[in-house]
Amino acid sequence: MTNPPHAFFRLLALWCAAPTLLAGFAGFGQAAEFAPADESRPPNVVFVFADDLGWKDVGYQSDGFFETPHLDRLAEEGMTFTNAYATAGNCAPSRACLLSGTYTPRHHVFAVGSTDRGPRKHQRLIPIPNRSGLPAENVTMAEAMKAAGYATGHFGKWHLLGKDGALPTEQGFDVSYNSYGEGPTKEGWQGNKPGPPTDPKGVFSMTDRAVEFMTANRDRPFFCYLAHHAIHTPLQAQTETLAKFKAKQEATPDAPAGALYAAMTADLDESVGRLMQSLDDLGLAENTLVVFTSDNGATPASSQEPLRGNKGGYYEGGIREPCVACWPGVIEPGSVCDTPITNVDFYPTFVDVAGAQPPAGKVLDGESLLPLFQGGNLQREAIFWHFPGYLDRPVTRGRPADVALGFRTRPVSVIRKGDWKLHLFLEEWTLDGGRDALPANGAVELYDLSEDIGERNDLSQSNPQKRDELLNDLLAWFDAADAPLPTERNPKYIPGERATPK
Repeated sequence: MTNPPHAFFRLLALWCAAPTLLAGFAGFGQAAEFAPADESRPPNVVFVFADDLGWKDVGYQSDGFFETPHLDRLAEEGMTFTNAYATAGNCAPSRACLLSGTYTPRHHVFAVGSTDRGPRKHQRLIPIPNRSGLPAENVTMAEAMKAAGYATGHFGKWHLLGKDGALPTEQGFDVSYNSYGEGPTKEGWQGNKPGPPTDPKGVFSMTDRAVEFMTANRDRPFFCYLAHHAIHTPLQAQTETLAKFKAKQEATPDAPAGALYAAMTADLDESVGRLMQSLDDLGLAENTLVVFTSDNGATPASSQEPLRGNKGGYYEGGIREPCVACWPGVIEPGSVCDTPITNVDFYPTFVDVAGAQPPAGKVLDGESLLPLFQGGNLQREAIFWHFPGYLDRPVTRGRPADVALGFRTRPVSVIRKGDWKLHLFLEEWTLDGGRDALPANGAVELYDLSEDIGERNDLSQSNPQKRDELLNDLLAWFDAADAPLPTERNPKYIPGERATPK
């Protein structure tokens, strides 16, 4: 991991953005209310994490039904990542990967609650047990940033407590605040509910608390982690926002989502606008890296076509995410990056931005994105996913056998290398002859995403050379990451029966 000095980046920022600095940052807001930050200090980092927001659910890469003007402007002022991924298909494991900087085999948070979800009689293997959260000894990105001299604040969803986990303030955050808009909830609270109509799911109150934290720490570097509950169910929106999208839905018969879904997304976007305006008013925008992304793909309530699948699955619709990074003077406005990235990359990136080193002995599976911010490249060749269990509730265009049996996914591991993506289905691999029985056992699917982003055309038989290349890389990664593989047969499995898809 590279560690360029802050001074270089700040001088580069001043040189590249001199006209902007003279006029004031025009991307969000007008004149600063406070004096500009000391640009010799390390940059602030603000990370905004949406919940269940799909790749197609933002204005700048949708068909026009969704309206996210503040995120669109953030994209105009920063870099859009077209191939950004969550490292897991649903909430808790994605957050564990983000905060620990490691893939799922290293922390064993594979699912929300349990890896044994769905009809047991259709599970051919005993799933690998799930951990409910990150233990206190797992050194998080917040602890790394705190050690680098940063004030650290967490606002919103945590989802990593349980019997195996620890509270945010036990894992590096100086302050932690969670709310659904009706006052604070207990730290580490795992539930999900609506808030008052004026503050759906607390998007505004949590943003206000994040702004208070930034204001209190404006004279020192800070790391702000704003983890929204939106747009996870139950869906809700401000009354006037909902009315607007009901009218729009009536005029859009083929809308990709319902009015309530789009309205909630618009309210989330408004909260992002408030956050960015506050950075401007505090005079901090020029020395702050802002990153926005989501924890996993959308639910079936929002069509992600041409992407296949939804939240919980490992086709593109379940793991490909909207992602924008804005850092005035460092990231070129309006730039687009097609390099695949994943949320384990943010830990080394933020430590790099701080000019610090990773904690001693800490394994990080990601790679710093600073070279990409400057138009360069990454060193790695591939990224990986590992889910050794079962999830119920079939998804849109899921694997036909999974849908028929009532699953979003069964045990699967995935590699993306360049434009190529390979799925290895662990039941068929383990029980139906493995490599020797390819391709008859259906253990592998291979897609060229440059030509087939919708994963419709399986090339595992027509391109065995590429199939074997990615398969060998994935098997080697199993060893390197000590990935636990389910191998024990389920004695309650009943072959031949069919479930009714839900």
